[in-house]
Amino acid sequence: MSDAAAGTPAPPPPSPWERERPVRARAASDRAPLSRERVVEAAFTVLDRQGLDGLSMRQVAAELGVTVSALYAYVSSKDDLLELMYTRLFDGFAIPEADPERWQEQVRDYARSWRQRLSSHRDMARISMAHVPFTAELLPHVEALLAVFRTAGLPDRIAAEAGDLISTYIDGFVLEEGMWQDRAAQHGGEGSSLARPDWRVMADEMQNYFASLPPAEFPHLRALSGVMVTDSSDERFDIGLEIMLRGLASYLPDPAA
Repeated sequence: MSDAAAGTPAPPPPSPWERERPVRARAASDRAPLSRERVVEAAFTVLDRQGLDGLSMRQVAAELGVTVSALYAYVSSKDDLLELMYTRLFDGFAIPEADPERWQEQVRDYARSWRQRLSSHRDMARISMAHVPFTAELLPHVEALLAVFRTAGLPDRIAAEAGDLISTYIDGFVLEEGMWQDRAAQHGGEGSSLARPDWRVMADEMQNYFASLPPAEFPHLRALSGVMVTDSSDERFDIGLEIMLRGLASYLPDPAA
């Protein structure tokens, strides 16, 4: 009986981005058998400790206490491993059924939740920006996000771009946050000659500098000096998201027309 006949949706066809992965039968003699899941978990551990530039197959193997060659029974390459890590980030993540009356609220919830997931592991935004989410495993997430925009009534051309626009904004925002965190860590702690001031101190310095600029040449920087730098990354994120949502809403058909 076919999947369709059994009432189970048929899986989507393989996309051009699918990777072939090795399949290894579990050996009865393995004392601590590896699995693809264990390899991915170890990769996350290395990523959080050393960052993407320090993540290598050798480091993952060392984390697991195995040889590098043992990993290739479960992943075909480092790129394959990164793709598995990216896919793992979607575990338990779902976009509710599209509701045209709540589409902006649904996009806000999606953006905030996805930002939180990307932020849960170091350099995950860099990995996200390098991978196309059109594999069979991730297509349902893309479909659900597009449904939010289309059922809201956005024109197809705008709906097609909106998902990528929002996702790119989230990736870029989290990437910037991570870069600042890494920079602070690299410059040592309190008392170090390389220590940098915390964000609040830097924000005050920037606000004071903008406010001190010559008014004739920089009237707008002076006028906005008190609001250009905020304490809260959450506030900055929400304002940027709101700008995009209002822009998208401007494309909705006028109900009075």
